[in-house]
This record gives sequence, C-alpha cells and structure tokens, in this order.
Amino acid sequence: MPETALATPPEETAQPPARSPRTVRLEPTRGFSRVLSPKELWSYRDLAVQIAMRDITLRYRQTALGAAWAILQPIAFMAVFSIIFGRFAGVGSDGLPYALFALAGLVPWAFFASTLQLGSESLVMYTELVSKIYFPRIFMPFGILVAGLVDLAVSTFLLIVIVLIYGIVPGVEVLMVPVLILIAAAAALGITSALSAINVKFRDVRYIVPFSVQLWLFLTPIVYPTSVLSQPWQTISAINPMVGVVEGFRWALLDTGSAPWDLIGISALSATVLLIAGLAYFDRVERTFADII
Repeated sequence: MPETALATPPEETAQPPARSPRTVRLEPTRGFSRVLSPKELWSYRDLAVQIAMRDITLRYRQTALGAAWAILQPIAFMAVFSIIFGRFAGVGSDGLPYALFALAGLVPWAFFASTLQLGSESLVMYTELVSKIYFPRIFMPFGILVAGLVDLAVSTFLLIVIVLIYGIVPGVEVLMVPVLILIAAAAALGITSALSAINVKFRDVRYIVPFSVQLWLFLTPIVYPTSVLSQPWQTISAINPMVGVVEGFRWALLDTGSAPWDLIGISALSATVLLIAGLAYFDRVERTFADII
C-alpha cells in the first residue's frame, strides 16, 4: 500500500507584537499659541507661500490692464489732487512741484488703503477653506499684504523714475524707503488682522472700512504738508502711522531737507502697537472662526 504523503502545514507568518493605541488629547489652546508662535508658522511655511502667490495671481486676473492698475491709481489721484488742491485751492507743497509732492504721498497710501480694504474681507471670502481645514488663519490677511507689497514695489520704482525725470537725484536717504515700507506694512497687518477677525462675526466691517479709509486719507498729509500744523499737533498727528511714512517718503526721495525723525519714530512706535494689538486680538478669537463664519 503506497504511503500517504503528509501535507506539511505552511509556516506561520510572524506577527509583530500588538501595540497599545496612542491616545491623542485635544485641548483648547491658550495664549499666543498660533499667531505668534514661530514654530507653528514655520511648519506651515509652504502653505503661506501658496496663499501669497494665489493672492498675487488673482489680484489682476481677467483684467485688461493687469498690474498697470498699481501705477494708474496713484497717478490718477495725483492728477485730480494737483488740479483741485494744487491749482484751485492753492495748497502749499513745501516748495516742491505739487504733482510730485502728491504722488510721493499717494504711493505708500495706495498700498495701505488697498491692504485694509481687501484684507478685511480675506477670511469671509474663503469661508469653505476656513471652516473645513486648519491652518494659521493669519496667512489670509498676510497674503493680501504680500500682494500689496508687490504693487508697492512697482509703483515705488515708477515714482523714482518720475523723480529722476524732474531732475531730482535721491541721496543716501533712499535707503530708508524699505524701513518706511516696513512701518506701513506693520500697521496695515495689525489693523487688517483685527478687522478681518471682526468681520467674521460682524459683517458691518465691509461698509465701515471704505468710509473710514476715505476719512483717513485726509487725516494723512497727502494733499497738504505737515508744516501747516502747529506744535504740538504736528507731533501728535504722527500717532497716525502713515504720517511718518508719507513724510519719510518725501524726505527720502524728494530731497526735502531735514529728516522728520520725530514723526518717523512716533509712527514706527504706533505701528508696532497696532501690530501687536491686532495679532493679539486675532489670536484670541481665531479659535471661534470655524463655528461662526
């Protein structure tokens, strides 16, 4: 009788030892845990770049003139102000051609005003993204700021070209322009952060901001020089951070003489306070965005 082959059972596959499940505890964050945490912001740096590039791309998409709007807007206002305030009203310009005087103030102001108006809507414009995905929401108003800085770089270059055409050659003071831009950017980011956070809950912001920007224009020495103000009002006016920026631009690019260090210093301090206060408020209410928006 033939022997029956016994089937050899397959070797058992070695199984890794079972691991105990890892417990993840979700707790509400406290303090400046997100907005002011360099580690948190750095970990999302790629997303920050993508959001900024998106805002730059979308800024003038499907527009016939594209980035030329960054140049045309201050020039258009310059022409209007030159006719109304320079010719008809006879407003002084500290001995400078009024058109050049107004344009030097309008270039940084256009950046500041557009950042406030667009940045205050940055969170509600992307409701689905904010409500479904976590990321540092401060990147939304920051992206608007970066897009505005690109426009400011273009318009500042044009301003320098026009200054040279007028026969004015800026001196070493021109190196202060990046510092002045930094002051304007700090003030804009601080205010925009607070406004965008408030706008999540109260949509009145979209109506208040354009009106406030128009009033702010005339509180800033764009159509008039600060020399028309007597002391102490001239110094007090620098609490408006754009006062030091505008006067600094004129001094750095138009060779107006003595540097307005007092105005620049007060405006820099004011911009720093606005930045810290705006980010602090944004951080405090950011946790509620997804529930409210």
